[in-house]
Amino acid sequence: MTMSETPRNGRKSAALAAEQPGRKDDVLMVNSVEKAFRVLSAFGRQHQTLSLSQVASETGMDVSAAQRFTHTLAKLGYLHKDAQTKRFELTAKTLDLGYHFVRSSRLLDRAMPYLMHLSKETEETVNLTVREGAEIIFVSRFLSRHVLNTDVIIGTRMPAYATAPGIAMLSRLPEDEAMAIIDASDLKAHTPSTTWQREALRQKLRQSAAQGYATAFEEVYIGDASIAAAVVDHHGRPEAAVNIATSTSRYSHAEVVQRFSSLVIAAAHAVSRV
Repeated sequence: MTMSETPRNGRKSAALAAEQPGRKDDVLMVNSVEKAFRVLSAFGRQHQTLSLSQVASETGMDVSAAQRFTHTLAKLGYLHKDAQTKRFELTAKTLDLGYHFVRSSRLLDRAMPYLMHLSKETEETVNLTVREGAEIIFVSRFLSRHVLNTDVIIGTRMPAYATAPGIAMLSRLPEDEAMAIIDASDLKAHTPSTTWQREALRQKLRQSAAQGYATAFEEVYIGDASIAAAVVDHHGRPEAAVNIATSTSRYSHAEVVQRFSSLVIAAAHAVSRV
């Protein structure tokens, strides 16, 4: 992997510019579509229901625009408006987009047999994640019979720098590109064990690149142990990551590596397009 230093000035503005939606210089961008998705994205665990003024505040729209978009989305069936409280919430129809992704994704088609085999062989939680910007997204998940104290479902996002799948994928990029993504992240310690300082993350990327897998122990959730390897495309660039998640109460750091590193590398290689 080519190693080079990334300037610290203007990191966040430059690192992921190409991945940011709604850029003003994009003449093909339909802003009304972007705004509609902005409204839908405003809802989540912290905002299960929103008033019209809250939608406006969360999306950066004025109330008049928020009213038009919420009305349209409600008519299309993606939002429900409570007749009494006048608050909005997502409907089950919003799951259609995720369903269509799962049914049409060639990546998932390739990965599914290997994920199922890995799940049966290890009896641990097995995940497939992809990267979007500075985050990873869980797109497939096979749960273990062993309970993990993590609130993770398909669609969950996590910071790439604090996760084994994220580091595994970033380590397969040229280092200046990987560090630019890290520089665009909101670096902070989620737990006392989080690796979040820039140079420590650089060393973690180099170690992962050398050994072919990445690990994360209690970096986002206390008690969580994770090991991952990157799935790559025809050009050797990271397309996804396969990871095994287990508990530090059941395995030591060394045992996680000893038991699962070769298995997760083999599964990722089988899914890769090389």
